[in-house]
Amino acid sequence: MEWVSSFTPNVDVMVIASESIENRRVIAQLTKEDLFINKYSNLIHQTYRISAVVLFVAQTFQTILTLTEELAKSLVAAKDFFDLFERQPVIDNCSTKGKIIFCYPTRPERLVLDNFQLNINNGQRIAIVGASGCGKSTIVQLIERFYDVKRGCLSIDGQNIKDLNLQWLRSKISLVSQEPVLFDMSIKANIAYGDNNRQQKDITMHEIIEAAKKANIHDFIQSLPEGYDTNVGLRGLQMSGGEKQRIAIGRALLRQPKILILDEATSALDTLNEKIVQEAISSTLENNKQLTCIIIAHNLSTVEHCDCLFVMNEHGQIVEYGKHHELLKKRGHYYNLTLNKFWDSFRKAHVATRLRMLDCIELFGLS
Repeated sequence: MEWVSSFTPNVDVMVIASESIENRRVIAQLTKEDLFINKYSNLIHQTYRISAVVLFVAQTFQTILTLTEELAKSLVAAKDFFDLFERQPVIDNCSTKGKIIFCYPTRPERLVLDNFQLNINNGQRIAIVGASGCGKSTIVQLIERFYDVKRGCLSIDGQNIKDLNLQWLRSKISLVSQEPVLFDMSIKANIAYGDNNRQQKDITMHEIIEAAKKANIHDFIQSLPEGYDTNVGLRGLQMSGGEKQRIAIGRALLRQPKILILDEATSALDTLNEKIVQEAISSTLENNKQLTCIIIAHNLSTVEHCDCLFVMNEHGQIVEYGKHHELLKKRGHYYNLTLNKFWDSFRKAHVATRLRMLDCIELFGLS
């Protein structure tokens, strides 16, 4: 009979299961499916003291008896849950095979991308800009093959991505999204997750630190009592938005990808840190001419130095492309976007100034 020194709380299993389900897209993008399956399997196959098991089972039955109504609701929810997991995906994660028109399966009547055509050269730094809802982030989902195009073809190096092994494809891409996902583990482990070709024990601390430095998060980590061993908490709740984003950028850079996608990646950073991270990304691109970078941005100041800017309209079409200064001279869609952003900033500054003036008037009793 097997024994262990202490009873491992059932909550550990639930945390792994919950994180795996909630963040399944990020786990797929990091190609870490097998890792999470193994972690879950190891936990549920642990052995416990018989006394602890008996106590746990008794408490469970007592709880069930007092929650009969809730149990009935849970059974219905469980059926829906298992129905979801039994669905066969159209895109096969394990497959060795691998002008765009696209609409989401749940809204087939609305075209998100219509006659969309975009060519990106190897090693190019490009930006895709446009109003909210025009389909910018949809392009990222298509590159990662979370969806397939309805009509047309998406190719990398002349190869249709449907003909490529899906896990191999995703292993060559690093994505930093607007709302980065961190897992309930140390900062060190979260950054190490970026490397999908090696086990975590084979990734050196030097590599992790270098990635953190490039993302301008190293000094902050060093200031923490536990440093790189600090646990970020469930869904990264122990970190601020900017800290989470910089850790995610470090994770992306550790992978040394062929394609780096930044989907509003610096949106949660203040002006100073945004500038430093942008410089770090620029330095990374300068040192790796083969790295292709795709930037999705609302803040147009972050894309001014890109090799090429592609401007989308509300119908999911590319209407302009070129360098920042070339597009401004055209006085077209990009010019109007820039002008609108300027006036929005001006109005916000004007409102803030008026509020400060009203505070002063009230403070000094001048009203």
